[in-house]
Amino acid sequence: MEIVLGDDDVARCWWGAEPEIYRIYHDEEWGRPTTDDHRLFEKVCLEGFQAGLSWLTILRKRENFRAGFSGFDPVEVASFGDDDVARLLTYTGIVRHEGKIRSTINNAVRALELIQETGSLSTYFWSWAGPEDPAPSEIAATTETSVALSKDLKRRGWSFVGPTSVYAFMQAMGLVNDHLAGCHVREVCAEQRRSLMSGS
Repeated sequence: MEIVLGDDDVARCWWGAEPEIYRIYHDEEWGRPTTDDHRLFEKVCLEGFQAGLSWLTILRKRENFRAGFSGFDPVEVASFGDDDVARLLTYTGIVRHEGKIRSTINNAVRALELIQETGSLSTYFWSWAGPEDPAPSEIAATTETSVALSKDLKRRGWSFVGPTSVYAFMQAMGLVNDHLAGCHVREVCAEQRRSLMSGS
């Protein structure tokens, strides 16, 4: 777990230095506090698809996933039926795993229930965000909070939301800031997170 100086002389977390698609994702998305319900739902679903695969595989297919799943609008996805499952199983642009496809549809229904209960996915997920932690010396696969959040989602009927997938979701959406000390976007993400959590 170290900082890497890229060929552009910018310091980044080791995993975000290359290839370019990772560099852009690291610099512009990962760890940035996200409150948009569609993006939150998308990320939960894509983490489910990523299980057993590399995130790079999913990232390269992300636009195809968005096309296949109606931009991850939970209202749209919740209405998918067997014809949509059959359609997606023939769509070579995504990971064609029937269980994960059906899980995404199920989770859309569960997301709508959660929105009705709490007002938004953002309200629910950000209730799990804790105070700012110091920069990590190594990046964990799970935490007590991700285990608890995973358990709560499963209790609510969500699927493909294990503690590791949930923690990856939390990292990506800025619920935690796991950029390493010295990474050029760590403080940017920290400031955005402080602003969001303070309501300013």
